[in-house]
Amino acid sequence: MVNETARSPDLSGKTPLILLPGLLCDAALFAPQMAALADIAEPVVADLTRDDSLRAMAARVLGEAPARFALAGLSMGGYLAQEIMRQAPERVLRLALLDTSARADTPERTQQRHDFIALAQRGEFKGITPRMLPVYLHPDHLGDKRLTGIVLAMAERIGRDAYLRQVAAIMTRPDGREDLRRITAPTLVLCGREDPATPLSLHEEIRMRAIFTLHQRQMLMQPSNFPHPERARPSTSSG
Repeated sequence: MVNETARSPDLSGKTPLILLPGLLCDAALFAPQMAALADIAEPVVADLTRDDSLRAMAARVLGEAPARFALAGLSMGGYLAQEIMRQAPERVLRLALLDTSARADTPERTQQRHDFIALAQRGEFKGITPRMLPVYLHPDHLGDKRLTGIVLAMAERIGRDAYLRQVAAIMTRPDGREDLRRITAPTLVLCGREDPATPLSLHEEIRMRAIFTLHQRQMLMQPSNFPHPERARPSTSSG
């Protein structure tokens, strides 16, 4: 069902911006970016807790979105952004793919996800996020209580059932490398220079295949998969 109110023209002159968070993340993930972009954009963080496939997530986001919008996705949100580009590329004005990949899961990563699913199903959901922190945070940030507190609080708000739906969507995503060649919107590719989950090589792959990538030099500005609140400026700068 289309949200007609959301599709109405924006008279403020600001660009509608849909932000797609990563696994076990909510609007808190993008709080610094939303504040930094408030003068030029109307940011909205999509709720990615209700569906268990990227196709269904994308259909829901598109049904609630304005007619045309800018789009940014981090990690799982980046997988979803690519699915939105497969379904409705003509509606996306600009695209940002952040700490993500165009590839399907490796067998090793899929097994790791199955191990986490087993923990959640045994009633140990709260033990999953602490185990994931070394994958998503730079070692220098693991002792940052404020940052780890933000991550753990987001995971608690998302909850076990939504986590299981999100993981199912991630594990069944397609290999989208060939689809990148059909992206014609101006595209920013950004990653953490020491991101173990989605390393630089995967972003170079996206950059080489997508037609209109820009700001490639910013690919080295962030140290990890999770955008540190104190490092919001590089990922929101226009230069």
